[in-house]
Amino acid sequence: MTFEQEWAELRSAAAQRSAMQINSAPAAGGGGAGAPDLVVNRDDLGAIGNDAYDLRTRLSKDGDHARPTTFAAAIALTNGNFTSGSAVLKVHDFWQKHLKTLLDSCAHISNHLDHTKAQHAKDDVKIGGDLAPISKLSEYMK
Repeated sequence: MTFEQEWAELRSAAAQRSAMQINSAPAAGGGGAGAPDLVVNRDDLGAIGNDAYDLRTRLSKDGDHARPTTFAAAIALTNGNFTSGSAVLKVHDFWQKHLKTLLDSCAHISNHLDHTKAQHAKDDVKIGGDLAPISKLSEYMK
């Protein structure tokens, strides 16, 4: 099976599941009276965010071990009239640039997952509040 075929099957199955959820009502009265039906409770996302934070913390410490020594070596080589001094300094600068990019990426992942979970909780409260008046109207219309 090719990737495109598998992807088409997965999309079709997802569309059918969504259609069934949208076109059906809960058996126990529905509405805002029961437990919320839109819930983000994904512990694995929290674990990924935590791992990204831990990785950033370790990288900020361990990724900087060689910086002072590398810089000192580059200066010593340059002062000793060795042409490799400028190359070592380029390696130093290259490492620092990419380490900062990696640290920023880890922080972005961690912050994004925290924000997403908090935003979904706010959305759930807002949706529940928006649907409460509709549930009352539905009760009166029966």
